[in-house]
Amino acid sequence: MTEPLLDKDGVLLAVDGAVATVTLANPAKRNAQTPAMWRALDEAGRILPGDVRVVVLRGEGTSFSAGLDRQAFTPEGFDGEPSFLAMAHGSDAELDALIAEYQRAFTWWRRPDVVTIAAVQGHAIGAGFQLALACDLRVCADDVQFAMRETSLGLVPDLTGTKPLVGLVGYARALEICATGRFVHAAEAERTGLANLVVKGTELDEAVSDLTAAILAAPRDAVIETKALLAGAASRTEEEQHAAEREAQGRRLRDLAGLSD
Repeated sequence: MTEPLLDKDGVLLAVDGAVATVTLANPAKRNAQTPAMWRALDEAGRILPGDVRVVVLRGEGTSFSAGLDRQAFTPEGFDGEPSFLAMAHGSDAELDALIAEYQRAFTWWRRPDVVTIAAVQGHAIGAGFQLALACDLRVCADDVQFAMRETSLGLVPDLTGTKPLVGLVGYARALEICATGRFVHAAEAERTGLANLVVKGTELDEAVSDLTAAILAAPRDAVIETKALLAGAASRTEEEQHAAEREAQGRRLRDLAGLSD
């Protein structure tokens, strides 16, 4: 068993060659998330070794993540943390800075030098849904239940999940999912693109391993260039995208010919 590089606040980071595994490790609470867990997730991204190519995100137990730990809404909150009720009394700048700090746990998964895969089983609610959306790819068990429940709490999804959700399912369906807080089950997730693949729960680890191996079979620089092309496509005009393709291919050809800097 690979010794974890990080074991803190319900987050484990283990590295085996070119593959890192980040595990949400509080199954007794269905991997409910806390500010301390978010800081640990941010740290996992910062200490990730440079030779890692694929990062797998998984949740220990029967659920990927049941979302935010509701203790955040109690007057006492968590030890050493401002409760969410107390946060409301801060200035706009203080609120913005605190939420930006929390968002860092969700932003590094789209970095250009790695491909990230969420292995999702059971509940992926609220912050759990947004954490799965933060990854490049999602492989789901057939018992998966996605839901964006923030509006039922009088809140909005603020952990970077709105843009990828709209990108995957479109504005109208994203609005309906968020406004109603309803569950999205496996069949709909696969049909709408939320899930790249749905398998039986007993086959989830094997499916993720197979996908990881397929990604690792391609040269790293080609995958990095392709990810950058696709990630930036929505913000480019057709002409800009064509130019980006030409530039990327030029770099690849020179690299293959041994002419790169």
